[in-house]
Amino acid sequence: MNDPEIRVLLYPLLQGGLYVDELPTGTTRADVVHITEHFMHGYELKGDADTLQRVAKQLPCYAKAYDFVTFVVTEKHVPKLRPLLPEWVGIQVATADGLRTERPALYNATVERPAVAALLRHSEVQQYLLARGLPGVSTLRRREVLSFLRTTRLVSLADLARHVRERLMGRMDERLAVRAERKAERERVASRRRRKPRK
Repeated sequence: MNDPEIRVLLYPLLQGGLYVDELPTGTTRADVVHITEHFMHGYELKGDADTLQRVAKQLPCYAKAYDFVTFVVTEKHVPKLRPLLPEWVGIQVATADGLRTERPALYNATVERPAVAALLRHSEVQQYLLARGLPGVSTLRRREVLSFLRTTRLVSLADLARHVRERLMGRMDERLAVRAERKAERERVASRRRRKPRK
């Protein structure tokens, strides 16, 4: 079973909110991130042809950014994967019959403000901080803003995470609106071409 086949099994289970494919997360990309008003759930997919070599680098990135983390893998990976993951990380097994929960994902208590903020564009993080009365951040570079978030007590993780979820969900709405606008324009151009009389 490969990555596209696993996605077909996973997507229908992501109820409420929306999901994003290949979301940059730290130094890696989360295969699928389910975003709702209340949480972000990162999923890493491992098909039969994949290896577990990158798990050691992927897991810390996900652990700092997402409320829940689940690895969705084929049966062959389960014995070697289990020892690599802390108990709070979920494991689902992809089979021909669907997804089987080997271990449910538990709430992740290791989320950090800089990693959550880094899911947004630098300008979006600056706007968020400016709106909260922190004018000095307007001149800070991305690295400096993330360093500020690591140490400040002026920004709560809960409020920041809520803002990030809202922005990511809103960004998807914007993308869909732009996509619909482009599609309508293509249809208008095609319609004009069809009506244009041939010489």
